[in-house]
Amino acid sequence: MIKNDLLLRALSGQEVSRPPVWTMRQAGRILPEYRKVRQSVSGFKELVQTPELAAEVTIQPVDILGVDAAIMFSDILVVPEAMGFDYEMVEKKGPYFPKTILSPDANLLLQAEVDVEDRLSYVTEAIKLILKGLDNRVPLIGFAGAPWTIFCYLTEGQGSKTFSEPRKWLYQNAAGAHSWMQKITDVTIAYLKMQVAAGVHAVQVFDSWAGVLNQQLYKEFAIPYLKQICDAITEVPVILFSKGAWFSLDDIAQLPCTAVGLDWQMNPEPLRAKFPNLTLQGNLDPTCLYGSEDIIEKHVKSMLESFGTQRYIANLGHGVYPDTDRFKVKHFIDLIKKQ
Repeated sequence: MIKNDLLLRALSGQEVSRPPVWTMRQAGRILPEYRKVRQSVSGFKELVQTPELAAEVTIQPVDILGVDAAIMFSDILVVPEAMGFDYEMVEKKGPYFPKTILSPDANLLLQAEVDVEDRLSYVTEAIKLILKGLDNRVPLIGFAGAPWTIFCYLTEGQGSKTFSEPRKWLYQNAAGAHSWMQKITDVTIAYLKMQVAAGVHAVQVFDSWAGVLNQQLYKEFAIPYLKQICDAITEVPVILFSKGAWFSLDDIAQLPCTAVGLDWQMNPEPLRAKFPNLTLQGNLDPTCLYGSEDIIEKHVKSMLESFGTQRYIANLGHGVYPDTDRFKVKHFIDLIKKQ
């Protein structure tokens, strides 16, 4: 029995005494305790792949910041790695894939079976350790990248401002794009089911690069695969977060998900009016946390007026930026907890 079940109650539409609050990237560089653990390993990937350390940094925000949920420390790119696309995390540049979908043997990877329980067993081990360390204090959120976002990395090979390579595929090789999207979706579903079996209480699907598409392309190349995920994961609540996809909020809201996350550029009021039984999550601008405590309080008040306090999960509109003052993050969390 979870002692603080505010998140799960908000997701299920039950009445809550106040909104639950957590933040994306809450286990990260804003915490000196995290930086200390990070310095003990050779790189980010070693931290992700060492269950004891991943568990430690997952629990830190619960102990230090007082959030109402933990989200497992991992990376969305473990899925393509399980598919045979190894990646490197380049300091100050981000992920880099030496092999992409355009590589000569990529078609063999498209056809190959992927045993996520074997290749990502360190995630299962981390979840078990996290649950033990949390001791039922708060729920644990699992996650995965959305198929479109993973496809972006597997075609571009790295981060990009435009992701022109994956967008080019949609016009030049739509059938090939759908084949890869289906493969990624199948592996993602297996990965999320593995997390559920290990004990996570909810999952979030991150479509970080949704905003590079238009409504028509998102409806054709993203929505059907998100629907497959929502249809498959029925044991725990599913939160969809499609950053930048303001143009497709109605399409996303009609999927069989439990909640929709909004970024800081999205207005919750039309969505709330049209889909009153949908739980919403978001959406304070992360840069607001560079402001004074009074400024943060002003914008938190405005956010709560827009969302309401029921069927709502307070969060940022994207992840915490690494140079944010941790005390400002704590102030944001405490403001929500005082509601």
